[in-house]
Amino acid sequence: MLPQLSWRFVPVWRRNFLVWKKLALPSMLGNLADPMFYMLGLGFGIGALLPSVGGVPYIQFLAAGTVCYSTMNSATFEALYSAFSRMHVQKTWLAIINAPLTVDDVVLGEWLWAASKSLLSGLAILVVMAALGLVKSALVLWLVPLVALSGLAFAGMGLVVTAVSPSYDFFMYYFTLVVSPMMLLSGVFYPVEQLPAWLQTVSAVLPLTHAIHLARPLVNGTVPAGIATSVAVLAAYALVSFVVAVWLTRRRLLS
Repeated sequence: MLPQLSWRFVPVWRRNFLVWKKLALPSMLGNLADPMFYMLGLGFGIGALLPSVGGVPYIQFLAAGTVCYSTMNSATFEALYSAFSRMHVQKTWLAIINAPLTVDDVVLGEWLWAASKSLLSGLAILVVMAALGLVKSALVLWLVPLVALSGLAFAGMGLVVTAVSPSYDFFMYYFTLVVSPMMLLSGVFYPVEQLPAWLQTVSAVLPLTHAIHLARPLVNGTVPAGIATSVAVLAAYALVSFVVAVWLTRRRLLS
């Protein structure tokens, strides 16, 4: 059965927001530190050794990948560790579905909340880019809906893993086998075209690749090619993973 959607997800989203608001500053700093160090350290360090990449300074090339990487990172951590704590450790989800809410409402609220957090991280990186003079055009504002869609894709994938995870340790498999390879193969640090042909084929099906494919031209002030294809891939990851996450969570909590 497909997810039964309703506005009852709003209290779930709001509950997570109110909890997060108490620790908003350290939470944001934690989500920002890793991608910012990558962008500033590699951007200025390696960038000083490279004349340009794709006709732009390396730090500008890296900035687009960093926005998307930060989005993936934030959505993934929220959909894994925070969501698992609420589902398995604190039993918050079980308490919620004793009210007039369903598992579908809970998963929808968690999905949208993880995407919301990733949007904040992406926007924060965008502010840093503007401060460094890396924003070249108003086209960069299209990164906002792109980050939101990417956040939904990575949040959905994370919730699928959470629904089947027996413990926090299980998440290391996901990071080792999915997140880290995706970061290295999707063009965050170098053009995908530098990879061997078979790895380019693998890269072409990864959601992070499509997010970066759209983000990099926008950061450089140009319109991306193949917009419909990349948007469709990201939307497919988001919707399919959400449906699967709902089904798996129903089976786990209601069986």
